[in-house]
Amino acid sequence: MAQIRPRVSVEYAENATIVSFVDEKILEEMDIRALQETIMSVIESASGGINMVLDFGNVRFFSSAVLGLLIRISKRIYEGEGQLKLCNINPKIYEVFKITRLTKTFDIYKDVDSAVGD
Repeated sequence: MAQIRPRVSVEYAENATIVSFVDEKILEEMDIRALQETIMSVIESASGGINMVLDFGNVRFFSSAVLGLLIRISKRIYEGEGQLKLCNINPKIYEVFKITRLTKTFDIYKDVDSAVGD
């Protein structure tokens, strides 16, 4: 039986939906497409604007296509009057966000608690 990747866990906190990436690497196009379908379905199932936190705590590597995915997710959330926050980003991955100036586009937090609490 084929394993569906990348895997995510979804947790519903009092004022946020926390999506945590389970896998260390998000590299394959097929994985990124599956990830998009999963996250978009979580967004669509929310009534009203969603406050989503994407937890990158387990992620050590991802392809540049993931940046495009994050922009699509962000657009969908903001169209629905929601908020998107990223957290637990590996320092090497954070450098990519800085180089591409996506630190100005995304709200990035140290950890889940600070993202949810803000």
